Amino acid sequence: METHKRSLVKSVSWRLFGLVFTAMAAWLVTGSAQAGLVIGALDFALKIGTFYLHERFWQRVRWGVVDTTAVKEGEGI
Repeated sequence: METHKRSLVKSVSWRLFGLVFTAMAAWLVTGSAQAGLVIGALDFALKIGTFYLHERFWQRVRWGVVDTTAVKEGEGI
């Protein structure tokens, strides 16, 4: 299980990429760099929180997780 800090840093780095692309797309659609930046910033703020919560939720779901400590030597996963 990863730490909250790691989940947060992953969320921020992913959303920074998203911010750039959303702002560029909004700029192309609206023709306004300022509108593009505002839309990008709003998108960043909303999605970083939801992404973080999504990651933490999936850390609690055990479905599809293999406990490698329980695998005996010589047995495959």
